[in-house]
Amino acid sequence: MSFAKPIATLRTSAGLPTGRLALWWLLASEVVIFGGLLASYVMQRLGHPEWAYDAEHTNVWFGAGNTIILLTSSLSAVLAHQAAQTGDGKKAARYLWLTIGGAAWFLVNKAIEWSGEISHGFTITKSGFWSFYYTAAGLHGLHVIAGATAMAIVALDAAKNKELQRVEYVGIYWHLVDVIWIFLFPLLYIAK
Repeated sequence: MSFAKPIATLRTSAGLPTGRLALWWLLASEVVIFGGLLASYVMQRLGHPEWAYDAEHTNVWFGAGNTIILLTSSLSAVLAHQAAQTGDGKKAARYLWLTIGGAAWFLVNKAIEWSGEISHGFTITKSGFWSFYYTAAGLHGLHVIAGATAMAIVALDAAKNKELQRVEYVGIYWHLVDVIWIFLFPLLYIAK
């Protein structure tokens, strides 16, 4: 039995496919969430100069390594989109799996980093800084997991040359995850 393609995937609104428009609405809501969190952090940080002591205990090397991992995984997401545009779903799927590998590597690094910090007594309840640190980095980590999960679903279809437009959508989402980290890294790791 064959099912017709849902009408929502065939429509356009404001000259954009509905899937892309929905994605931009999702991204706008994510910007509001992270924007509010980061603005709160900056306001609190300015009011609490003693947070500099806690910030000195973040592991800049893990943060920098994770920045490189995310930027590299963004390259593979771009290459997946490029392959999808040429109709090569199998190649797009391979690049998406590379991007997922980058997400996994990021999460493993984050788990190792957090284990070290927690074992040295830097827990979420230690101070306001650590509360913001774990909340912001943890929320970002959840977005890494969500992005990798969505990419896995899209990669399975892309390997069959199905729904190749979704490769672009997950790539755009992945770039948001990268951009958020680009703000988190200097605020949480470098600004002392």
